[in-house]
Amino acid sequence: MAYRIFFLYSLLLILAVTQGIRAVDYIITNKAANSPGGARFDDEIGVPYSQQTLENATSFIWKIFQQDSPIQRKNVQNITMFIDDMEVGNDAINNQIHVTASYIEGYSGDIKREITGILYHEITHIWQWDGKGHAPRGLIEGIAEYVRLKAGLAPSRDWVTFRHGDRWDQGYDVMARFLNYCDSLKVGFVAQLNKKMRNGYSDQFFDELLGKTVDQLWRDYQAKCG
Repeated sequence: MAYRIFFLYSLLLILAVTQGIRAVDYIITNKAANSPGGARFDDEIGVPYSQQTLENATSFIWKIFQQDSPIQRKNVQNITMFIDDMEVGNDAINNQIHVTASYIEGYSGDIKREITGILYHEITHIWQWDGKGHAPRGLIEGIAEYVRLKAGLAPSRDWVTFRHGDRWDQGYDVMARFLNYCDSLKVGFVAQLNKKMRNGYSDQFFDELLGKTVDQLWRDYQAKCG
């Protein structure tokens, strides 16, 4: 009898854990299959690779954000990726990632690596906290590029090196480099900053985590890298 109770308890525990780490469903739709960019997606990237990349990116982001349990994460069960004939750039909104077919068509380098980096960036927007809409846009974009940087997927061209940039919240590669510097001062800084942004945002978060205002940190970063 005791063995049966133990077996049932173990089974329930396994089910609970399984539910906690249940795989997210990734759906990829090529809506531009008849376009040159859509055809290039099918030929050089493909749906299976995109699905695997999104799954790998999700696991990587949870690790970067130190989100070991489902309660620490957004409750996202489905993520859809579209290859579109859009005139706007690549983006993520409402748990959907849109990649422009014309961008795929016109990219002259390793398109598979480039799209991998874009997917890491865009899916970060789905999983990150944004201070309930109050965090600076440059910070939000910078965190997504920071993830791309830590994944070893930073573009080989057009990225700034270290101290270049006009202000700390300039976004994208400038912010990614600055966040990397902040994380070097306190390992896990980006994860802790993201956790703080779950319920709101304040520049004071930098001071609370690192003991200096964000403006002073930016000046230190500029001086150090100079």
